[in-house]
Amino acid sequence: MRLTGFEGSAGFVAGAGGGIGRAIVAALAEAGATVFATDLPEAIADAPEIDGVFWAPLDVTDPEAVDAAVAEAEARLGPLRHGVFAAGILGGAPLLELDAALWQKVIDVNLTGGFHVTRALGRAMAPHGAGAILAVGSNAAGIPRVGMGGYPASKAALHMLIRCLGLELAPLGIRCNILAPGSTLTPMQTGMWADENGAARIIEGDLSIHKTGIPLGKLARPEDIAEAALFLLSDQAGHVTMADLYVDGGATLKS
Repeated sequence: MRLTGFEGSAGFVAGAGGGIGRAIVAALAEAGATVFATDLPEAIADAPEIDGVFWAPLDVTDPEAVDAAVAEAEARLGPLRHGVFAAGILGGAPLLELDAALWQKVIDVNLTGGFHVTRALGRAMAPHGAGAILAVGSNAAGIPRVGMGGYPASKAALHMLIRCLGLELAPLGIRCNILAPGSTLTPMQTGMWADENGAARIIEGDLSIHKTGIPLGKLARPEDIAEAALFLLSDQAGHVTMADLYVDGGATLKS
């Protein structure tokens, strides 16, 4: 089956500098979309040149900047058909030791940034009566984690935000879905590893911290996540909205 709905369309990606974000940008462009790809300046300093992709700096915690970026994307590319929020930071620490400023930063980026971006995308798509919005959440949104409570809390709230947005935008023909990746080979993931055995430990799991392993026995590639994202954005998912799609090799033991 060939996914359709991308040729000649316009997309917007926030958080495009990260491993998953870049893979989604590349997948959209390969499928025939033009893409306005945004992230912090340092995150896109080494962004690759891809036909049909326009890179631009953006801080998702700045609502005026988000609105301006979405407006610029439409001015350059035309009506937005696909919108992706893929920004996120970890900020892991045990909750009793978590600095309030770090907690706020995680919430500001992962949740409030998601609100700014998806609200702006919804407002842009509403007059056209069509479009698909996707937020990259996490499988951590559905299972408690030791030593990183701020991150799962922010992602769980993001998941509910997108469901509520999807309910409000459904009468306008706009779909809103959530992609929930598990451990993926990105700098965010490998940055948590202490040594070269990090991947093996993730795959095996650790009962001492109540963390399951990965039944499929491998970590995801960013491209695995991007392919799932493309489905949710495609015409073939035209009757799918307010859904959580877990792409984690079975790690959370749920669909």
